[in-house]
Amino acid sequence: MNNTQYLAPHETYELHELLTFKNNCLTKAATMSTLVQDQALKSILDQDVTKSKQQIQGLQQFITNRGEQ
Repeated sequence: MNNTQYLAPHETYELHELLTFKNNCLTKAATMSTLVQDQALKSILDQDVTKSKQQIQGLQQFITNRGEQ
């Protein structure tokens, strides 16, 4: 049995908290990006949206692929 495929309960909770936080950040940045008029700020928010999506996908892949290790 490979012990690395299982997450401890506190690890599962921490991943859930991290995903919740990143989703909230993504929602806020995406919403604010449509409202701001300053192009420099809009660019920063758009970059944050892109990076947050990548981070969320990475976390989701990590969780999904745990059983395959």
